[in-house]
Amino acid sequence: MATVDERPSAKRWLPLEANPDIMNQFLWGLGLPEDEVECFDVFGLDGELLEMVPKPVLAVLFLYPITSQSEEERTQQESLTKESSSKVYFMKQTVGNACGTVGLLHAVGNFTSEIKLLEGSYFDRFFKSTADMDPCQRAVFLENDRDMEVAHSVAAAAGDTEAPDKVDTHFMCFTCVDGELFELDGKKSSPISHGPSSPSSLLQDAAKVIQEMIQKNPDSLNFNVIALSKKV
Repeated sequence: MATVDERPSAKRWLPLEANPDIMNQFLWGLGLPEDEVECFDVFGLDGELLEMVPKPVLAVLFLYPITSQSEEERTQQESLTKESSSKVYFMKQTVGNACGTVGLLHAVGNFTSEIKLLEGSYFDRFFKSTADMDPCQRAVFLENDRDMEVAHSVAAAAGDTEAPDKVDTHFMCFTCVDGELFELDGKKSSPISHGPSSPSSLLQDAAKVIQEMIQKNPDSLNFNVIALSKKV
C-alpha cells in the first residue's frame, strides 16, 4: 500500500529496520550525543516489561501494519479540525519508505530542549534550517536533502533482514510536549493529541495508546516498539 502523500515522481528509499542498534548508529552519526541518548527495544506493554526500559524516556517509536482499517481511521482523523501546540515539531512525509527516519526526526525535534545536539552536526543544521518551516516545507526540505538520503541508505542497508518489495508497515512517534501526549505520523496532516502526559509517564501513556491500536489488529504480528531514553 502506497504511503499517503507520495507523488508518482516522489523518491522512494529503502525501509529502515526496527532495530535499536542500527538506529543508534544512525542517530549518533548525525549529531545526537552518544553519551546522552540511546534506543532500546520495548519487549512488552505490561507494567513489568515497561519497567525494564531505561528511564527517562524521551520518545517512543511504534511500527504498525498498514491495513484497510488503519487507513480508514486515518481518513476519519483527517476530517476532524485539530489545533496543536506550535511548540510541537512536526513534518509531513513525502518520500516513500522514509517513515523510520521521519519518526526519528520527530523524536529528536521534540527533545532538543532536553538534549543539546553536537554543534555543527547534521541534526544541528537540519533543525536550525527547518525551525520556521511548516510541515509541508520540512517534507520538501528532507526530500531534497542528499546528506540525509545517504545516511538513511547506509542505515537501511545495515539491517539484518532483506527489504521487502512491498512495504506494509509504518513508523509513528509518540512524545510529550507541554504536558500533552502527541502522536506524530508523517502520513497525517498534523499531530494527534492523546491527552495529558508527562516526561515520567510518557512510556506508560504511549503504551496505552499502542495497546488500543494493537487490539484493533489482533491477527497481525507486525508490531514493534522502541524507546529513546536519556542516559543518566
